[in-house]
Amino acid sequence: MSSTNPIAAPPLATSLIAGWRGIVLVAITYIYFLIFAQFAFLQRLTQLHIADAHLKAVMAAMALGGILFSLLTPRLEILNPRPASSARVRSALETPRTRLHLALIACAAAALLTLLPLNLPASITVAFLIGAALGTLTVTLVTHLPLWIGATNPLLKVGLGTGLGYLLCNFPPLFTATAQTQAATAAILCLFGIVASAVSNEPTTPGAPSSETASSSPKVGPKEPQLITFPLILLAFTALIWLDSAAFIIIQTTPTLKANTWQGTTHLYLNGLLHLLAALLSVYLLRRRGLATTLAAALLALATACLLLQDPHRAALASLFYPIGVSLYSVALVAYPAFLSPAATLAQRARQAGLLYAIGGWFGSAMGIGMGQNLGHIPPLFVLAAATLILLPQLLQTRRRELLATTALLLIAACAWATQNSLTPTPQPLTQIQRGRQVYIAEGCINCHSQYIRPNTPDVLLWGPVQTLADLRAQRPPLIGNRRQGPDLSNVALRRSPRWLRAHQINPAALSHNSIMPPYSYLFREPDGTTTRGDDLIAYLETLHPIRDQPTTHPLTTSTSTTTHGDTR
Repeated sequence: MSSTNPIAAPPLATSLIAGWRGIVLVAITYIYFLIFAQFAFLQRLTQLHIADAHLKAVMAAMALGGILFSLLTPRLEILNPRPASSARVRSALETPRTRLHLALIACAAAALLTLLPLNLPASITVAFLIGAALGTLTVTLVTHLPLWIGATNPLLKVGLGTGLGYLLCNFPPLFTATAQTQAATAAILCLFGIVASAVSNEPTTPGAPSSETASSSPKVGPKEPQLITFPLILLAFTALIWLDSAAFIIIQTTPTLKANTWQGTTHLYLNGLLHLLAALLSVYLLRRRGLATTLAAALLALATACLLLQDPHRAALASLFYPIGVSLYSVALVAYPAFLSPAATLAQRARQAGLLYAIGGWFGSAMGIGMGQNLGHIPPLFVLAAATLILLPQLLQTRRRELLATTALLLIAACAWATQNSLTPTPQPLTQIQRGRQVYIAEGCINCHSQYIRPNTPDVLLWGPVQTLADLRAQRPPLIGNRRQGPDLSNVALRRSPRWLRAHQINPAALSHNSIMPPYSYLFREPDGTTTRGDDLIAYLETLHPIRDQPTTHPLTTSTSTTTHGDTR
Protein backbone atom coordinates (compact mmCIF):
# COMPACT_ATOMS: atom_id res chain seq x y z
CA MET A 1 0.00 0.00 0.00
CA SER A 2 1.37 3.40 -0.93
CA SER A 3 2.04 5.78 1.90
CA THR A 4 1.32 8.82 -0.25
CA ASN A 5 -1.72 10.84 0.82
CA PRO A 6 -3.74 11.61 -2.32
CA ILE A 7 -5.38 14.67 -0.75
CA ALA A 8 -2.21 16.23 0.66
CA ALA A 9 -1.86 19.97 0.06
CA PRO A 10 0.53 21.02 -2.70
CA PRO A 11 4.01 22.19 -1.61
CA LEU A 12 3.27 25.89 -2.21
CA ALA A 13 0.06 25.83 -0.21
CA THR A 14 1.79 23.84 2.53
CA SER A 15 4.62 26.36 2.80
CA LEU A 16 2.20 29.31 2.89
CA ILE A 17 0.15 27.68 5.63
CA ALA A 18 3.29 26.90 7.61
CA GLY A 19 4.50 30.50 7.29
CA TRP A 20 1.22 32.29 7.96
CA ARG A 21 2.57 33.74 11.20
CA GLY A 22 5.35 35.54 9.39
CA ILE A 23 2.94 36.86 6.76
CA VAL A 24 0.66 38.18 9.52
CA LEU A 25 3.53 39.83 11.42
CA VAL A 26 4.85 41.62 8.33
CA ALA A 27 1.33 42.84 7.48
CA ILE A 28 0.67 44.03 11.05
CA THR A 29 3.95 45.95 11.16
CA TYR A 30 3.15 47.81 7.95
CA ILE A 31 -0.43 48.53 9.00
CA TYR A 32 0.71 49.90 12.37
CA PHE A 33 3.28 52.20 10.78
CA LEU A 34 1.12 53.40 7.89
CA ILE A 35 -2.34 53.69 9.42
CA PHE A 36 -1.43 54.62 12.98
CA ALA A 37 2.02 56.27 13.02
CA GLN A 38 1.56 58.17 9.73
CA PHE A 39 -2.17 58.92 9.78
CA ALA A 40 -4.03 58.40 13.06
CA PHE A 41 -1.34 59.84 15.33
CA LEU A 42 -1.00 62.97 13.20
CA GLN A 43 -4.78 63.42 13.10
CA ARG A 44 -4.89 62.97 16.86
CA LEU A 45 -2.23 65.66 17.32
CA THR A 46 -4.35 68.00 15.20
CA GLN A 47 -7.35 67.29 17.42
CA LEU A 48 -5.17 68.12 20.45
CA HIS A 49 -4.23 71.47 18.80
CA ILE A 50 -0.54 70.55 18.56
CA ALA A 51 0.87 72.31 15.50
CA ASP A 52 3.84 74.19 14.05
CA ALA A 53 6.96 74.04 16.24
CA HIS A 54 5.25 71.82 18.80
CA LEU A 55 4.28 69.33 16.09
CA LYS A 56 7.87 69.24 14.83
CA ALA A 57 9.09 68.53 18.36
CA VAL A 58 6.67 65.62 18.70
CA MET A 59 7.65 64.09 15.36
CA ALA A 60 11.34 64.61 16.13
CA ALA A 61 10.84 62.59 19.32
CA MET A 62 9.34 59.74 17.28
CA ALA A 63 12.25 59.80 14.84
CA LEU A 64 14.74 59.90 17.70
CA GLY A 65 13.13 56.87 19.36
CA GLY A 66 13.09 54.98 16.07
CA ILE A 67 16.73 55.72 15.23
CA LEU A 68 17.99 55.04 18.76
CA PHE A 69 16.26 51.69 19.23
CA SER A 70 16.94 50.55 15.67
CA LEU A 71 20.63 50.93 16.50
CA LEU A 72 20.42 49.52 20.04
CA THR A 73 18.37 46.40 19.28
CA PRO A 74 21.15 44.69 17.22
CA ARG A 75 23.50 44.91 20.20
CA LEU A 76 21.40 42.26 21.91
CA GLU A 77 22.40 39.80 19.16
CA ILE A 78 26.07 40.20 20.05
CA LEU A 79 25.31 38.48 23.35
CA ASN A 80 24.97 35.22 21.38
CA PRO A 81 22.18 33.39 23.28
CA ARG A 82 23.33 30.09 24.76
CA PRO A 83 21.96 26.75 23.53
CA ALA A 84 18.83 25.38 25.12
CA SER A 85 20.86 22.57 26.70
CA SER A 86 22.87 25.04 28.73
CA ALA A 87 22.22 24.98 32.44
CA ARG A 88 22.19 28.73 32.65
CA VAL A 89 18.87 30.43 31.88
CA ARG A 90 18.96 32.97 29.11
CA SER A 91 17.93 36.50 29.78
CA ALA A 92 14.45 37.38 28.56
CA LEU A 93 15.84 40.06 26.29
CA GLU A 94 18.13 37.49 24.64
CA THR A 95 15.09 35.67 23.28
CA PRO A 96 13.87 37.14 19.98
CA ARG A 97 10.31 35.96 20.58
CA THR A 98 10.23 37.79 23.91
CA ARG A 99 11.72 40.95 22.40
CA LEU A 100 9.11 40.82 19.65
CA HIS A 101 6.32 40.44 22.20
CA LEU A 102 7.63 43.36 24.27
CA ALA A 103 7.83 45.52 21.16
CA LEU A 104 4.27 44.64 20.15
CA ILE A 105 3.03 45.36 23.68
CA ALA A 106 4.76 48.76 23.58
CA CYS A 107 3.21 49.49 20.16
CA ALA A 108 -0.25 48.61 21.45
CA ALA A 109 0.23 50.69 24.60
CA ALA A 110 1.37 53.71 22.58
CA ALA A 111 -1.67 53.46 20.31
CA LEU A 112 -4.04 53.28 23.28
CA LEU A 113 -2.32 56.20 25.03
CA THR A 114 -3.16 58.46 22.10
CA LEU A 115 -6.84 58.06 23.00
CA LEU A 116 -6.19 60.14 26.13
CA PRO A 117 -6.29 63.98 26.19
CA LEU A 118 -2.50 64.41 25.96
CA ASN A 119 -0.64 67.65 26.53
CA LEU A 120 2.61 68.55 24.76
CA PRO A 121 5.06 66.72 27.11
CA ALA A 122 2.85 63.63 27.12
CA SER A 123 2.59 63.72 23.32
CA ILE A 124 6.38 63.89 23.01
CA THR A 125 6.71 60.92 25.37
CA VAL A 126 4.17 58.85 23.46
CA ALA A 127 5.83 59.75 20.15
CA PHE A 128 9.19 58.57 21.48
CA LEU A 129 7.53 55.34 22.64
CA ILE A 130 6.04 54.80 19.17
CA GLY A 131 9.45 55.24 17.53
CA ALA A 132 11.24 53.07 20.07
CA ALA A 133 8.68 50.27 19.83
CA LEU A 134 8.70 50.35 16.02
CA GLY A 135 12.50 50.37 15.94
CA THR A 136 12.68 47.31 18.18
CA LEU A 137 9.85 45.55 16.35
CA THR A 138 11.20 45.98 12.83
CA VAL A 139 14.81 45.04 13.57
CA THR A 140 13.84 42.03 15.68
CA LEU A 141 11.28 40.81 13.17
CA VAL A 142 13.48 40.90 10.06
CA THR A 143 16.52 39.53 11.87
CA HIS A 144 14.61 36.44 13.01
CA LEU A 145 11.97 36.29 10.29
CA PRO A 146 12.75 32.61 9.44
CA LEU A 147 11.54 31.80 12.94
CA TRP A 148 7.98 32.63 11.89
CA ILE A 149 8.03 32.54 8.10
CA GLY A 150 9.94 29.32 7.49
CA ALA A 151 12.66 28.49 4.96
CA THR A 152 10.48 27.59 1.95
CA ASN A 153 9.24 30.32 -0.41
CA PRO A 154 10.30 33.09 1.99
CA LEU A 155 10.21 35.88 -0.60
CA LEU A 156 6.65 35.01 -1.62
CA LYS A 157 5.55 35.17 2.01
CA VAL A 158 7.26 38.52 2.53
CA GLY A 159 5.56 39.81 -0.61
CA LEU A 160 2.16 38.57 0.54
CA GLY A 161 2.62 40.12 3.99
CA THR A 162 3.65 43.46 2.50
CA GLY A 163 0.95 43.48 -0.19
CA LEU A 164 -1.80 42.47 2.21
CA GLY A 165 -0.65 45.10 4.70
CA TYR A 166 -0.94 47.86 2.12
CA LEU A 167 -4.21 46.42 0.81
CA LEU A 168 -5.78 46.55 4.28
CA CYS A 169 -4.41 50.07 4.84
CA ASN A 170 -6.38 51.16 1.76
CA PHE A 171 -9.55 49.35 2.85
CA PRO A 172 -12.05 52.27 2.86
CA PRO A 173 -13.72 51.60 6.25
CA LEU A 174 -10.28 51.58 7.91
CA PHE A 175 -8.66 54.34 5.85
CA THR A 176 -11.56 56.76 6.40
CA ALA A 177 -12.16 55.85 10.06
CA THR A 178 -11.57 58.32 12.87
CA ALA A 179 -8.16 58.61 14.46
CA GLN A 180 -9.46 56.93 17.59
CA THR A 181 -10.80 53.95 15.61
CA GLN A 182 -7.53 53.59 13.69
CA ALA A 183 -5.50 53.73 16.91
CA ALA A 184 -7.68 51.10 18.59
CA THR A 185 -7.46 48.88 15.49
CA ALA A 186 -3.67 49.16 15.51
CA ALA A 187 -3.56 48.14 19.18
CA ILE A 188 -5.81 45.13 18.58
CA LEU A 189 -3.66 43.99 15.65
CA CYS A 190 -0.54 44.22 17.81
CA LEU A 191 -2.16 41.99 20.43
CA PHE A 192 -3.14 39.54 17.69
CA GLY A 193 0.49 39.61 16.54
CA ILE A 194 1.57 38.48 20.00
CA VAL A 195 -0.77 35.49 19.77
CA ALA A 196 0.36 34.67 16.22
CA SER A 197 4.06 34.79 17.12
CA ALA A 198 3.69 32.70 20.27
CA VAL A 199 4.31 29.55 18.19
CA SER A 200 7.23 29.38 15.76
CA ASN A 201 8.44 27.04 13.03
CA GLU A 202 11.15 25.47 15.17
CA PRO A 203 12.33 21.90 14.75
CA THR A 204 10.90 19.44 17.20
CA THR A 205 13.70 16.85 16.89
CA PRO A 206 15.88 16.78 20.04
CA GLY A 207 19.26 18.33 19.39
CA ALA A 208 18.18 20.04 16.17
CA PRO A 209 19.33 23.64 15.85
CA SER A 210 16.73 26.22 16.79
CA SER A 211 15.88 28.99 14.40
CA GLU A 212 16.26 31.35 17.33
CA THR A 213 19.95 30.60 17.53
CA ALA A 214 20.60 30.14 13.82
CA SER A 215 23.53 32.18 12.55
CA SER A 216 22.21 32.64 9.04
CA SER A 217 19.01 32.57 7.03
CA PRO A 218 18.41 30.74 3.75
CA LYS A 219 19.83 32.74 0.84
CA VAL A 220 17.46 33.21 -2.07
CA GLY A 221 17.57 35.05 -5.38
CA PRO A 222 20.47 35.54 -7.79
CA LYS A 223 23.87 36.65 -6.60
CA GLU A 224 24.34 40.42 -6.66
CA PRO A 225 27.25 42.05 -8.56
CA GLN A 226 30.35 42.79 -6.49
CA LEU A 227 29.84 46.54 -6.88
CA ILE A 228 26.47 46.28 -5.06
CA THR A 229 27.82 46.55 -1.51
CA PHE A 230 25.88 47.18 1.69
CA PRO A 231 26.74 50.92 1.85
CA LEU A 232 25.37 51.38 -1.68
CA ILE A 233 22.25 49.38 -0.81
CA LEU A 234 21.79 51.53 2.30
CA LEU A 235 22.07 54.72 0.25
CA ALA A 236 19.67 53.33 -2.37
CA PHE A 237 16.99 52.53 0.21
CA THR A 238 17.51 55.94 1.83
CA ALA A 239 16.96 57.68 -1.50
CA LEU A 240 13.83 55.65 -2.24
CA ILE A 241 12.30 56.28 1.20
CA TRP A 242 13.23 59.96 0.89
CA LEU A 243 11.34 60.18 -2.42
CA ASP A 244 8.41 58.20 -1.04
CA SER A 245 8.06 60.37 2.09
CA ALA A 246 8.37 63.63 0.16
CA ALA A 247 5.69 62.54 -2.32
CA PHE A 248 3.48 61.33 0.54
CA ILE A 249 3.54 64.60 2.48
CA ILE A 250 3.03 66.68 -0.68
CA ILE A 251 -0.04 64.64 -1.62
CA GLN A 252 -1.35 64.64 1.95
CA THR A 253 -1.14 68.43 2.33
CA THR A 254 -2.27 69.44 -1.18
CA PRO A 255 -6.07 69.23 -1.57
CA THR A 256 -5.99 68.86 -5.35
CA LEU A 257 -3.41 66.08 -5.34
CA LYS A 258 -5.02 64.24 -2.45
CA ALA A 259 -8.41 64.19 -4.12
CA ASN A 260 -6.92 62.65 -7.27
CA THR A 261 -4.81 60.00 -5.54
CA TRP A 262 -6.31 58.42 -2.43
CA GLN A 263 -9.72 59.97 -1.83
CA GLY A 264 -12.86 58.05 -2.65
CA THR A 265 -13.67 54.35 -2.52
CA THR A 266 -12.57 53.69 -6.10
CA HIS A 267 -9.16 55.29 -5.57
CA LEU A 268 -8.60 53.36 -2.35
CA TYR A 269 -9.51 49.97 -3.77
CA LEU A 270 -7.37 50.66 -6.85
CA ASN A 271 -4.41 51.71 -4.70
CA GLY A 272 -4.74 48.59 -2.55
CA LEU A 273 -4.86 46.34 -5.61
CA LEU A 274 -1.85 48.08 -7.18
CA HIS A 275 0.10 47.66 -3.94
CA LEU A 276 -0.66 43.94 -3.81
CA LEU A 277 0.20 43.33 -7.47
CA ALA A 278 3.39 45.39 -7.19
CA ALA A 279 4.42 43.41 -4.10
CA LEU A 280 4.06 40.16 -6.04
CA LEU A 281 5.99 41.71 -8.94
CA SER A 282 8.74 42.60 -6.48
CA VAL A 283 8.89 38.95 -5.41
CA TYR A 284 9.35 37.90 -9.04
CA LEU A 285 12.07 40.49 -9.67
CA LEU A 286 13.94 39.59 -6.48
CA ARG A 287 13.87 35.92 -7.42
CA ARG A 288 14.81 36.24 -11.08
CA ARG A 289 16.66 39.55 -11.50
CA GLY A 290 17.99 40.36 -8.05
CA LEU A 291 17.87 43.26 -5.62
CA ALA A 292 19.53 45.84 -7.89
CA THR A 293 16.96 45.41 -10.66
CA THR A 294 14.11 45.54 -8.15
CA LEU A 295 15.34 48.81 -6.65
CA ALA A 296 15.85 50.23 -10.15
CA ALA A 297 12.24 49.37 -11.03
CA ALA A 298 11.04 50.97 -7.78
CA LEU A 299 13.06 54.08 -8.57
CA LEU A 300 11.61 54.31 -12.07
CA ALA A 301 8.04 54.16 -10.73
CA LEU A 302 8.65 56.58 -7.84
CA ALA A 303 10.62 59.04 -9.96
CA THR A 304 7.84 59.05 -12.54
CA ALA A 305 5.26 59.73 -9.81
CA CYS A 306 7.36 62.53 -8.28
CA LEU A 307 7.81 64.26 -11.63
CA LEU A 308 4.12 63.90 -12.50
CA LEU A 309 3.18 65.51 -9.19
CA GLN A 310 4.79 68.75 -10.40
CA ASP A 311 1.57 69.31 -12.38
CA PRO A 312 -1.79 68.82 -10.60
CA HIS A 313 -3.35 67.89 -13.94
CA ARG A 314 -1.25 64.70 -13.92
CA ALA A 315 -2.02 63.70 -10.33
CA ALA A 316 -4.32 60.86 -11.42
CA LEU A 317 -1.52 59.36 -13.51
CA ALA A 318 0.95 59.82 -10.66
CA SER A 319 -1.42 57.88 -8.40
CA LEU A 320 -0.81 54.78 -10.55
CA PHE A 321 2.99 54.89 -10.36
CA TYR A 322 3.27 55.87 -6.69
CA PRO A 323 1.85 52.68 -5.07
CA ILE A 324 3.79 50.52 -7.53
CA GLY A 325 7.10 52.10 -6.61
CA VAL A 326 6.36 52.00 -2.88
CA SER A 327 5.46 48.30 -2.81
CA LEU A 328 8.39 47.33 -5.05
CA TYR A 329 10.94 48.64 -2.57
CA SER A 330 8.89 47.83 0.57
CA VAL A 331 9.12 44.08 -0.11
CA ALA A 332 12.87 44.41 -0.65
CA LEU A 333 13.17 46.45 2.56
CA VAL A 334 12.04 43.39 4.51
CA ALA A 335 13.52 40.68 2.31
CA TYR A 336 17.06 42.08 2.08
CA PRO A 337 18.10 41.95 5.75
CA ALA A 338 16.09 38.76 6.34
CA PHE A 339 17.06 36.63 3.32
CA LEU A 340 19.13 38.46 0.69
CA SER A 341 21.96 39.93 2.75
CA PRO A 342 25.33 38.13 2.47
CA ALA A 343 25.81 38.57 6.23
CA ALA A 344 27.60 35.55 7.67
CA THR A 345 26.30 35.75 11.24
CA LEU A 346 23.10 36.61 13.03
CA ALA A 347 24.75 39.59 14.75
CA GLN A 348 25.98 40.97 11.41
CA ARG A 349 22.52 40.62 9.88
CA ALA A 350 21.01 42.40 12.88
CA ARG A 351 23.49 45.28 12.58
CA GLN A 352 22.69 45.69 8.90
CA ALA A 353 18.96 45.69 9.68
CA GLY A 354 19.49 48.32 12.40
CA LEU A 355 21.46 50.61 10.10
CA LEU A 356 18.99 50.07 7.27
CA TYR A 357 15.97 51.09 9.34
CA ALA A 358 17.71 53.81 11.37
CA ILE A 359 19.30 55.62 8.41
CA GLY A 360 17.23 54.50 5.42
CA GLY A 361 13.90 54.29 7.25
CA TRP A 362 13.78 56.95 9.95
CA PHE A 363 16.36 59.44 8.66
CA GLY A 364 15.26 59.11 5.03
CA SER A 365 11.62 59.51 6.00
CA ALA A 366 12.32 62.60 8.12
CA MET A 367 14.33 64.24 5.34
CA GLY A 368 11.66 63.47 2.75
CA ILE A 369 8.89 64.93 4.92
CA GLY A 370 11.01 68.02 5.54
CA MET A 371 11.60 68.46 1.81
CA GLY A 372 7.90 68.12 1.05
CA GLN A 373 6.87 70.57 3.77
CA ASN A 374 9.50 73.22 3.03
CA LEU A 375 9.64 73.08 -0.77
CA GLY A 376 6.18 71.80 -1.65
CA HIS A 377 7.67 69.82 -4.53
CA ILE A 378 10.49 67.38 -5.30
CA PRO A 379 13.27 69.04 -7.30
CA PRO A 380 13.97 67.16 -10.56
CA LEU A 381 17.71 67.42 -9.83
CA PHE A 382 17.18 65.45 -6.62
CA VAL A 383 15.30 62.78 -8.58
CA LEU A 384 18.20 62.66 -11.02
CA ALA A 385 20.72 62.33 -8.18
CA ALA A 386 18.72 59.45 -6.68
CA ALA A 387 18.54 57.77 -10.07
CA THR A 388 22.29 58.09 -10.54
CA LEU A 389 22.96 56.65 -7.10
CA ILE A 390 20.77 53.61 -7.67
CA LEU A 391 21.35 52.93 -11.36
CA LEU A 392 25.05 53.69 -11.83
CA PRO A 393 26.48 50.62 -10.03
CA GLN A 394 24.20 48.34 -12.00
CA LEU A 395 24.97 50.04 -15.32
CA LEU A 396 28.69 49.60 -14.69
CA GLN A 397 28.08 45.84 -14.58
CA THR A 398 26.29 45.73 -17.92
CA ARG A 399 27.79 45.11 -21.33
CA ARG A 400 28.48 47.98 -23.71
CA ARG A 401 25.49 47.23 -25.94
CA GLU A 402 23.07 47.18 -22.99
CA LEU A 403 24.59 50.38 -21.61
CA LEU A 404 24.16 52.20 -24.93
CA ALA A 405 20.57 50.98 -25.25
CA THR A 406 19.74 52.16 -21.73
CA THR A 407 21.31 55.57 -22.39
CA ALA A 408 19.35 55.95 -25.62
CA LEU A 409 16.07 55.11 -23.89
CA LEU A 410 16.78 57.64 -21.15
CA LEU A 411 17.57 60.35 -23.71
CA ILE A 412 14.39 59.61 -25.65
CA ALA A 413 12.34 59.74 -22.45
CA ALA A 414 13.96 63.06 -21.46
CA CYS A 415 13.24 64.57 -24.88
CA ALA A 416 9.63 63.38 -24.77
CA TRP A 417 9.21 64.82 -21.28
CA ALA A 418 10.67 68.19 -22.31
CA THR A 419 8.45 68.32 -25.41
CA GLN A 420 5.32 67.55 -23.42
CA ASN A 421 6.16 70.20 -20.83
CA SER A 422 6.73 72.82 -23.53
CA LEU A 423 3.32 72.08 -25.05
CA THR A 424 1.46 72.06 -21.72
CA PRO A 425 -0.02 75.48 -20.89
CA THR A 426 1.07 77.00 -17.61
CA PRO A 427 -1.87 77.07 -15.18
CA GLN A 428 -2.97 80.47 -13.97
CA PRO A 429 -2.12 81.28 -10.33
CA LEU A 430 -4.97 81.11 -7.86
CA THR A 431 -6.59 84.26 -6.59
CA GLN A 432 -6.68 85.01 -2.87
CA ILE A 433 -10.34 83.95 -2.73
CA GLN A 434 -9.57 80.65 -4.45
CA ARG A 435 -6.67 80.06 -2.06
CA GLY A 436 -8.98 80.83 0.85
CA ARG A 437 -11.47 78.25 -0.36
CA GLN A 438 -8.67 75.67 -0.41
CA VAL A 439 -7.79 76.64 3.17
CA TYR A 440 -11.46 76.16 4.13
CA ILE A 441 -11.37 72.67 2.63
CA ALA A 442 -7.93 71.67 3.91
CA GLU A 443 -8.66 72.75 7.48
CA GLY A 444 -11.85 70.67 7.57
CA CYS A 445 -14.32 73.53 8.15
CA ILE A 446 -16.93 71.46 6.31
CA ASN A 447 -16.99 69.02 9.22
CA CYS A 448 -18.68 71.51 11.51
CA HIS A 449 -20.18 74.18 9.23
CA SER A 450 -22.74 73.88 6.48
CA GLN A 451 -23.22 76.18 3.51
CA TYR A 452 -26.82 75.30 2.76
CA ILE A 453 -30.01 77.12 3.75
CA ARG A 454 -32.75 74.49 3.91
CA PRO A 455 -35.89 75.75 2.13
CA ASN A 456 -39.12 76.18 4.10
CA THR A 457 -37.37 75.88 7.46
CA PRO A 458 -36.31 78.35 10.21
CA ASP A 459 -32.93 78.45 8.45
CA VAL A 460 -34.28 81.21 6.20
CA LEU A 461 -35.01 83.48 9.18
CA LEU A 462 -31.73 82.64 10.92
CA TRP A 463 -29.24 82.64 8.09
CA GLY A 464 -30.79 84.34 5.08
CA PRO A 465 -32.01 83.57 1.53
CA VAL A 466 -31.94 80.10 -0.01
CA GLN A 467 -29.40 79.32 -2.72
CA THR A 468 -30.62 77.96 -6.00
CA LEU A 469 -29.83 74.43 -7.07
CA ALA A 470 -27.81 75.82 -9.99
CA ASP A 471 -25.60 77.77 -7.57
CA LEU A 472 -24.91 74.65 -5.54
CA ARG A 473 -24.09 72.58 -8.61
CA ALA A 474 -21.68 75.25 -9.83
CA GLN A 475 -19.44 74.76 -6.79
CA ARG A 476 -16.44 72.49 -7.31
CA PRO A 477 -16.70 70.70 -5.00
CA PRO A 478 -20.00 71.65 -3.32
CA LEU A 479 -19.44 72.59 0.32
CA ILE A 480 -22.95 71.84 1.56
CA GLY A 481 -21.61 70.04 4.62
CA ASN A 482 -22.93 67.06 6.52
CA ARG A 483 -23.38 68.47 10.01
CA ARG A 484 -23.88 71.76 11.80
CA GLN A 485 -21.92 71.98 15.04
CA GLY A 486 -21.44 75.66 14.24
CA PRO A 487 -23.72 78.06 12.37
CA ASP A 488 -24.35 77.92 8.65
CA LEU A 489 -21.90 80.08 6.72
CA SER A 490 -23.82 80.60 3.49
CA ASN A 491 -24.33 84.30 4.24
CA VAL A 492 -21.73 84.89 6.94
CA ALA A 493 -20.39 87.97 5.13
CA LEU A 494 -23.73 89.71 5.73
CA ARG A 495 -23.43 89.14 9.49
CA ARG A 496 -19.75 89.58 10.32
CA SER A 497 -17.01 91.97 9.27
CA PRO A 498 -13.52 90.84 8.18
CA ARG A 499 -12.07 92.22 11.41
CA TRP A 500 -14.50 90.22 13.52
CA LEU A 501 -13.87 87.04 11.53
CA ARG A 502 -10.11 87.41 11.92
CA ALA A 503 -10.36 87.95 15.69
CA HIS A 504 -12.71 85.00 16.00
CA GLN A 505 -10.36 82.70 14.08
CA ILE A 506 -7.47 83.66 16.36
CA ASN A 507 -9.38 83.24 19.65
CA PRO A 508 -13.03 82.14 19.31
CA ALA A 509 -13.70 82.13 23.06
CA ALA A 510 -12.82 85.81 23.31
CA LEU A 511 -15.82 86.76 21.14
CA SER A 512 -18.18 83.82 21.71
CA HIS A 513 -17.99 82.71 25.32
CA ASN A 514 -19.55 79.27 24.80
CA SER A 515 -17.80 78.55 21.50
CA ILE A 516 -16.43 75.02 21.08
CA MET A 517 -14.36 76.09 18.09
CA PRO A 518 -10.58 75.63 18.61
CA PRO A 519 -8.28 78.58 17.89
CA TYR A 520 -6.71 78.82 14.44
CA SER A 521 -4.11 81.45 15.26
CA TYR A 522 -1.45 79.42 13.44
CA LEU A 523 -3.10 80.36 10.14
CA PHE A 524 -1.96 83.94 10.72
CA ARG A 525 1.63 83.25 11.79
CA GLU A 526 3.62 84.79 8.96
CA PRO A 527 6.03 87.75 8.83
CA ASP A 528 4.42 91.19 8.86
CA GLY A 529 3.33 92.32 5.43
CA THR A 530 2.93 88.75 4.14
CA THR A 531 -0.46 87.37 3.14
CA THR A 532 -1.19 84.41 5.39
CA ARG A 533 -3.45 81.41 4.92
CA GLY A 534 -5.71 83.02 7.50
CA ASP A 535 -6.00 86.18 5.40
CA ASP A 536 -6.92 84.02 2.40
CA LEU A 537 -9.59 82.27 4.47
CA ILE A 538 -11.11 85.58 5.60
CA ALA A 539 -11.15 86.79 1.99
CA TYR A 540 -13.11 83.68 1.01
CA LEU A 541 -15.57 83.98 3.89
CA GLU A 542 -16.29 87.58 2.84
CA THR A 543 -17.62 86.28 -0.47
CA LEU A 544 -20.28 84.16 1.20
CA HIS A 545 -23.39 86.26 0.66
CA PRO A 546 -26.28 86.24 -1.84
CA ILE A 547 -25.90 89.78 -3.14
CA ARG A 548 -22.67 89.94 -5.10
CA ASP A 549 -21.61 87.31 -7.63
CA GLN A 550 -19.93 84.33 -6.18
CA PRO A 551 -16.20 84.02 -7.00
CA THR A 552 -15.05 81.69 -9.72
CA THR A 553 -14.14 78.36 -8.17
CA HIS A 554 -10.89 76.76 -9.16
CA PRO A 555 -11.83 73.62 -11.13
CA LEU A 556 -9.39 71.37 -9.26
CA THR A 557 -10.32 72.37 -5.72
CA THR A 558 -11.49 69.36 -3.72
CA SER A 559 -12.24 68.46 -0.14
CA THR A 560 -9.51 66.69 1.81
CA SER A 561 -9.47 66.96 5.55
CA THR A 562 -11.23 65.50 8.53
CA THR A 563 -10.07 68.07 11.08
CA THR A 564 -12.83 69.16 13.46
CA HIS A 565 -13.84 72.83 13.69
CA GLY A 566 -16.14 74.75 15.91
CA ASP A 567 -18.42 77.67 15.16
CA THR A 568 -18.06 81.05 13.49
CA ARG A 569 -20.73 83.10 15.16
